[in-house]
Amino acid sequence: MKILLVYSHPNPGSFNHAIKETIVSELTACGHDVKVRDLYAIGFDPVLKSTDFLLAQQGKVADDVKLEQDFIVWSDMVVFVHPVWWFSLPAILKGYIDRVFNYGFAYTIDEKGVRGLLNGKKVLILSTTGGDEKTYTDTGMFKSLSQTIDGGIFTFCGFEVTEHKFFTSVPYVSGDERKKMLEQVTAIARALAVN
Repeated sequence: MKILLVYSHPNPGSFNHAIKETIVSELTACGHDVKVRDLYAIGFDPVLKSTDFLLAQQGKVADDVKLEQDFIVWSDMVVFVHPVWWFSLPAILKGYIDRVFNYGFAYTIDEKGVRGLLNGKKVLILSTTGGDEKTYTDTGMFKSLSQTIDGGIFTFCGFEVTEHKFFTSVPYVSGDERKKMLEQVTAIARALAVN
């Protein structure tokens, strides 16, 4: 399978980085063709500008957006690895969605209404939180994140969401608990090999 991994964390010492390294290693070992887009490392500009709208009116996109869209077109599955900050996506990833998942590429509107255009592609989301699982469950935050991210972005654009896995309390758990989380990442990657 051709898998694009979009990674959004600025700290190479972060647990998100460990997740990225683990899943890339395992997916590659399972024979998948994996490409990584580290949004901070490539200096992706997340700011949607007036020029983006002007280009859209001409049926065009900026070169940096086209490059990212080409990676998505190439892929069978997109894996997103990111922290949850302020109960949402990191700004750089939100800007990536704003600029790359644009009208005419990720969705359209016609006589049948709004339609996603990325049908046939799968998405896997691996997110970390500082908050604990009980709080996220009791406040309905898992449900809210699923509605806004899984449904409001990916399903809307035609993706099949295979899983959105949350790793909670990351700054506060022990090294052993983080190791168990990475074992779960490995299991998720291996499960993709049989699907």
